[in-house]
Amino acid sequence: METEIKVKKAFDQRLQTEVMLRDVKTIFKSKLSQMLNLHEVSAPLFVKSNTGINDDLNGIEKSVIFTAKSIEFESLEIVQSLAKWKRLKLSEWKVPENQGIVVEMKALRPSEDISPIHSIYVDQWDWEKHIKSENRNLEYLKFTVANIYKSIYETQKEICSKYSELDFFLPSEITFIHSEELQALYPQLNSKQREFEISKQFGAVFIIGIGHKLADGKEHDLRAPDYDDWSSFTKSGFRGLNGDIIVWNPAINSSFEISSMGVRVDKKALIYQLEYTKTSKRKDLFFHSKLLSGQLSSSIGGGIGQSRLAMLILQKKHIGEVQASLWSKEVENQYSIDLL
Repeated sequence: METEIKVKKAFDQRLQTEVMLRDVKTIFKSKLSQMLNLHEVSAPLFVKSNTGINDDLNGIEKSVIFTAKSIEFESLEIVQSLAKWKRLKLSEWKVPENQGIVVEMKALRPSEDISPIHSIYVDQWDWEKHIKSENRNLEYLKFTVANIYKSIYETQKEICSKYSELDFFLPSEITFIHSEELQALYPQLNSKQREFEISKQFGAVFIIGIGHKLADGKEHDLRAPDYDDWSSFTKSGFRGLNGDIIVWNPAINSSFEISSMGVRVDKKALIYQLEYTKTSKRKDLFFHSKLLSGQLSSSIGGGIGQSRLAMLILQKKHIGEVQASLWSKEVENQYSIDLL
């Protein structure tokens, strides 16, 4: 009898988490779409290899490759993100200026280092918006980030109002700081330690300019050369029209990345970044040749982790509490929590 009670209690808790998880995802997607004027579309699970469409994220990750006999034995890849696929679709579908698309992307990242906040399986809202070429600037980037953060803030507010056992903790505004400024502020710390300190101080920050070397000769973090523009100079004299949304997560007492995003490369930025990363051979790939020949719209876009956001708002300590994936026995034993 006691065992049956424990089983029922565990199942009830699982169902409650699933209901709350669904609420977070539904509310946020609606708010994000309204804030950025996005239309939801279907997303592919795989794309053709050797086209430059799939993302290698930091520039080094390897994707899952397979063949399918019904598609002329072409080599296919499970997506890692859809940054370039989305930009292609903006142009192919002739999405009007100041409108965009959003997809619920499911991906595999086998090169990922597994941790309480990282998984091989990735689920995120991947979005892309057609913008005027004159809006490829820092002001428009900040405007967009502020709207995304407002969507996150209002989602937590609504969820906490519905579920009183949850604490509301996000600040009302997000703070902007360039990676150069952050490095100068904490020269003795590495980039992750800087993120810890700045997010703990302000609660929510957007770190601008990720991908190019800083004054200390190191990048804040690596970025692939062919989607975000991390090399163009801004009016402030710093490089970069991209960045990460980092918040302070009290459940794990640490900094917590929610989104990576940015203004996308134009022809000039792409050529520079390919040369900078010694990957100029990509110029002849399908995606890159389209961009270099002026066939792609100017855009801004990014990804927002679904499980990450749910973990934050539902105040969970391990991503396995809000995501069905696989974990080692060591992890399952280390965390006495309900891992899916």
